[in-house]
Amino acid sequence: MQIPTNLNLLDIQQDIRNCRLCPRLIEYIHSVGMSKQSKFRQDDYWSRPVPSFGDSKASLLVVGLAPAAHGGNRTGRMFTGDSSGDWLMRAMFETGFANIPNSVSINDGLVLKNAYVTSVVKCAPPNNKPTYNEILNCATHLKKELSVLKGTLKVIVTLGKIALDSYCNLTNNRGLKFRHGGIYSDGDERVLIVSYHPSKRNTNTGLLTWPMWIKIFKKAKSIIDNNPNQV
Repeated sequence: MQIPTNLNLLDIQQDIRNCRLCPRLIEYIHSVGMSKQSKFRQDDYWSRPVPSFGDSKASLLVVGLAPAAHGGNRTGRMFTGDSSGDWLMRAMFETGFANIPNSVSINDGLVLKNAYVTSVVKCAPPNNKPTYNEILNCATHLKKELSVLKGTLKVIVTLGKIALDSYCNLTNNRGLKFRHGGIYSDGDERVLIVSYHPSKRNTNTGLLTWPMWIKIFKKAKSIIDNNPNQV
């Protein structure tokens, strides 16, 4: 895929909002917005593809799986209004990548500093399981983001195996194994850090603990600050 040389992140965000490549996902996010969750009965759900967000000159890129049905799909912003967003923004705040430790709504004043947050798939998938073709369709957006950010990125943090595999496919990195805390060179003078996703399934069971999680972002910060041995 040829990337236009004049492309910018605002253009990509608008393309994401307008994307209708995956009929199953479009139907699902609309149905979620109509049925709603009881505690969000009064909310107007976004129910559209959710654009990425953050600093256009970011050194850190965080790659998640997809918006949550009652998180990003409700609020219109990635990692906002759900427990995964709480974990992510608290860690980014504590390591200097965010101005506040919470991500509650699109109007909460959150600003990312030197960081950009994206996902493999931009629509909430049923049961958090996008199909192979849906991942391929959305890869066009992620590839464009990587192209625009390539001049400033130093560290990529992938959340979960699908995020790792998708990033590796787009950057032609082969044979990288998924393990929490894994650190690799991606061959383009960038560092790839692998993490579990901060989903309730992982955090409630103790598969991912807070010390394990915050260590990922402390390591990313130390690499960006040119102190790679400091954690």
